[in-house]
Amino acid sequence: MSTLERTRAGFWRDALVRDVLSMALAMAIVGASLGAIAVSKGVPLWMITLMGAVVFAGGSEFMAVGLVAAGAAPVTAVLGGLMLNARHLPFGMAVGGLLDRGWPSRLIGSHLMVDESVAFALAQETTAEKKRAYWLTGIALYCAWAPSVFLGGLLGQSVGDPGAFGLDAAMPAALLALIMPSLREFRTLRAVAVGVFVALVTTPVLPEGLPVMAALVGLAAALPLPKRLVGEETR
Repeated sequence: MSTLERTRAGFWRDALVRDVLSMALAMAIVGASLGAIAVSKGVPLWMITLMGAVVFAGGSEFMAVGLVAAGAAPVTAVLGGLMLNARHLPFGMAVGGLLDRGWPSRLIGSHLMVDESVAFALAQETTAEKKRAYWLTGIALYCAWAPSVFLGGLLGQSVGDPGAFGLDAAMPAALLALIMPSLREFRTLRAVAVGVFVALVTTPVLPEGLPVMAALVGLAAALPLPKRLVGEETR
């Protein structure tokens, strides 16, 4: 076996590579559902494809499509996306040291900063491993996301109703899979429960997309309780 063949074999046996490729496949399915849903709601194919490449934030893109389809002003969709992606501020502080000092690296690295790339990076032990995981995950997911949104949009043009294939449930299922391990923490479980309750209560009365924004109040439930209340709970 040549050196190149051994290198390739080692690459595919790498646990990180397998995990990242599995995640990329899952995100491709979610991206296809976004494209199909967006086109079925009247969003031009070129616009949702451009959004997938430039925004590269699944939750924000789903929210924007839902708000615009419900008749909300574009500024509402932009503000909703900014609120949803506010978590990238602490993300940036956590992984900023993994990017090179040059502005091209920081610019591209910032664009690739999604939940998965940050999670995979922080799960590693050494700085070199963190940097490798960050770039590998970010590049793999980006290469899977934008093309899948385009292909999903093409599918949506021919299918008409993405719900017939269950594509409308792909994003909620993916998000549920991502948060399941975190629900072992009581504070996270409390925040999710509050958010779900608010979304369910407001869905009958608010336009499509807005209940998701209203559910963000659940983040307050993740804040540490005052020491006085903590002391009373432990009694």
